[in-house]
Amino acid sequence: MQIYITLLRGVNVGGNNKIDMKRLKEVFANAGFVNVQTYINSGNVIFSSNKDAVTVQTQCEDLIAEQFGLNIAVAVLTAQELSEALDHTPDWWGNTPDTKHNAIFVIPPAKAEAVCAEVGDIKPEYEKVAYHGKLIFWSAPVKTFAKTRWSTIAKQATYQKITIRNSNTAFKLAELSKE
Repeated sequence: MQIYITLLRGVNVGGNNKIDMKRLKEVFANAGFVNVQTYINSGNVIFSSNKDAVTVQTQCEDLIAEQFGLNIAVAVLTAQELSEALDHTPDWWGNTPDTKHNAIFVIPPAKAEAVCAEVGDIKPEYEKVAYHGKLIFWSAPVKTFAKTRWSTIAKQATYQKITIRNSNTAFKLAELSKE
């Protein structure tokens, strides 16, 4: 049985796409997923399943549409994929105060390399970016965030291919998926 982490895109942000995490947990458990747990209110679900990742992604998206009436894209990765990506964390990511450290999860079938190419060259004086597997590591000082290339991603079609969490959430999801 494989441990999966699913990250729902755009859930409970700015009062939109509201999903109660307790109900989401029940929906996933009733669908046959095992050891279901949610983490914070942004649509992070950890569970076990014998199904492959593509099937899990489709099933999760279908469940959300059927049970909540929302067409939400879902990033799916195994606990092993997340752990491996975090093992390749750049030295500059996740540990500098007054800096935004985002974990940008790529939603299949998109690929991290293609997403980075679509966003374009970074502005190295303001931001840093690297990727491993389905996870893009991005950091920028809070005071110059608006000057970064990645700050404009919400205005691009590429934005629909990702879901973003902060570094603390990424590390916590990895920790919870090991328990």
